[in-house]
Parts: sequence; C-alpha cells; structure tokens
Amino acid sequence: MSRARSDRMLRVDQAGEYGATRIYAGQLAVMGDRGPHASEIAAMAAQEADHRARFDRLVAERGVRPTALQPLWSVAGYALGAATALIGPEAAMACTAAIEEEIDRHYTQQLDELADGSDPELAAMVEEFRDDEREHRDAALAAGAERAPAYPLLSGAIRLGCRMAIRLSERI
Repeated sequence: MSRARSDRMLRVDQAGEYGATRIYAGQLAVMGDRGPHASEIAAMAAQEADHRARFDRLVAERGVRPTALQPLWSVAGYALGAATALIGPEAAMACTAAIEEEIDRHYTQQLDELADGSDPELAAMVEEFRDDEREHRDAALAAGAERAPAYPLLSGAIRLGCRMAIRLSERI
C-alpha cells in the first residue's frame, strides 16, 4: 500500500474519532449525567477520546495533514449528538448504532487493505478500535436504539451522512 493511501486512512480515522467525541459531547450536554444511558454514553465517549488521542499521536509522528473539515465536523457532530438526545434516549442510541455500523464497515475495509503488512501499527489500531466500535453498536442496540422514533429513517440518514463524511475527510 502506498504512503499516500496510509496517510488518507489515518486522516479519515482521526477525523472520525474526533467527530465521535463531538457527538457524545452534544448528547451529554442535553442529557446531563443522569439521563437514561448517560453512563454508557460517557464510557463510550471516554473510549472515543482515547482513540482520538492515539490517532492524534500517529498523525503528529507521521506528519500527516489532518482534515481541513475538522471545524465542520466539530459543529456537525455536536449538533447531531444534541439533536438525537433531544429526540430521546433511544434516538441517541440509534445515532450510535448507525454510526458504529458504518465505522465497522469502514474499518473492516481498511483492514482488508492493510492485510498486506505494509503498516502493522495502523492495522493493529484499526482492528482494536473496530472491536470497540462493534461493542458500542451492540450496546446501543441493547439499550433500545431500534425503538427510536422513525428508526429506519433516522438510521439511514445518519449512515448516509457518515459515509459522506468518510469520503470527504479522506480527501480534504
């Protein structure tokens, strides 16, 4: 795999973890620390913050340019988190389930590319984080994500937005 492709992977993954921290910040701002699922969301947020810090370190070490869209992802992530929390706790969980479904797919595709052994450090991080994201998705589903109002529509819209953010962050 080329260095340029590895850099794009790292750029988009760092952006995604940043976006995740902003989504959870928005949800917790609305829900507070006592809302339904607030402790689960806070725990997921802490994991995402760790993922982001580790990607930040790798971005800095390798001199990879972060996405120029980070200010947009800050606002959009926070707004998405706050909006889904305002709809209700199940909608907040639906947001997590939808995003983590896309991230699972995204990280799995990256792992297929990284299977050539060209970047074992990035591959190990992506695999570890993918497993964490799968746990987040499963926890969100167990917490009632599918009971959110208009779940198929909400989930589909969030998943589409996530796919678009991935494509944009790889390049910009």
